[in-house]
Amino acid sequence: MSETNSASGSQASLITMIEGNWSLEMDGVEMYAALAQVQTISERKQLFQKLSDLERKHAEMWAKRLIELGAAVPPDHSGKGHSIKAAETHAGMQEIILEIEAEERRDVARYLTQMSEVSDEPTKSILRQVVLDEFAHAHVLTRLDAQSGDRSALDYLLHRQRQGTGSWIGDAIYGINDGLGAIFGIVSGVSGATLGNSRFVLLAGIAGMVASALSMGSGAYLAAKSEKEIFEAELLREKKLLTENPKAAQEELGIFYQLKGVPHEDATKIVEFLSADPDQFLRTMAAEKLNLTEDALSNPITSAVSGAISTAIGAFIPIIPFFFMSGMRAVIAAAFISLVAHFAVGAAKCLVTVRPWWSSGIEMTIVGALEGIVTYVVGIGLGQIGA
Repeated sequence: MSETNSASGSQASLITMIEGNWSLEMDGVEMYAALAQVQTISERKQLFQKLSDLERKHAEMWAKRLIELGAAVPPDHSGKGHSIKAAETHAGMQEIILEIEAEERRDVARYLTQMSEVSDEPTKSILRQVVLDEFAHAHVLTRLDAQSGDRSALDYLLHRQRQGTGSWIGDAIYGINDGLGAIFGIVSGVSGATLGNSRFVLLAGIAGMVASALSMGSGAYLAAKSEKEIFEAELLREKKLLTENPKAAQEELGIFYQLKGVPHEDATKIVEFLSADPDQFLRTMAAEKLNLTEDALSNPITSAVSGAISTAIGAFIPIIPFFFMSGMRAVIAAAFISLVAHFAVGAAKCLVTVRPWWSSGIEMTIVGALEGIVTYVVGIGLGQIGA
């Protein structure tokens, strides 16, 4: 009798869980349908309607499972009602998408927890399918969030192209800035403590330069290596999805193309063409999800060398005057060329950002000046303590 009661209680818990899942998916149906209703951009309207249809498919899967278990489908749902309100508010599209994306990710976590707790295989099978789709939803919303401003699809594509060509410039600027900032602080501090003794400043500056260059080089190597490993892992995940559920993978890639402004019919044709070559399909899907292509991946050795060299160049600038002079003259000269270098590096950032060169340059100069003043004063204080 106790075993019968236990089995009965287990099935009741399973039915309650499935009813909750059905309720969440029905709320998603209404949420995306409401968003589609208020859209004036046809591509967005189609995308939200597509997401609504996918949520309805999930709800139907849960309804069917309830019937199989001998339970009735609830007459109404009581899911994430606040998301409907978000769709009906006057908040910006970016805020709405961020809130919904957070909800989708919480749903994925909820379903993953259920997968680890449920022993009923038909239910676990549905959970696996739903998790794949919900994860795809999160990616779609992330891409839609990236375009939720006033940029057109063409602007978005141009931005993507600029990222590839500007990455090495950005890395070089970052390396120079890192070395310049770190060693300027060391030079200022040691100068304050030793009244500009060139011997001590050079020893500290050169040691700091070598340490900064090695640190940046090793960091760049590990970052590039990790990026490559993540790309390869994504390829494996996409290969698994394509093998287990090719239709879902194709639908997801089609949605990504529509986010770029490609009409639904054309996106479908592109996906069908890519599907004929599984390897190309996988590379394309990984590129869409990670914003990376195999050709755009950095070479770990190249990244390490360029990172180390650019950092060493930036770090060498503040110590140059101490090779030729000492005392306050060297301190003033070091401060002058370092601030000029700060301005130049800040201005160079306009190559990879949209800010005016003079604004970025002035900002970097102010930051460098504050850093120098603070470390110089600290150095004076430490020098007094040492005395």
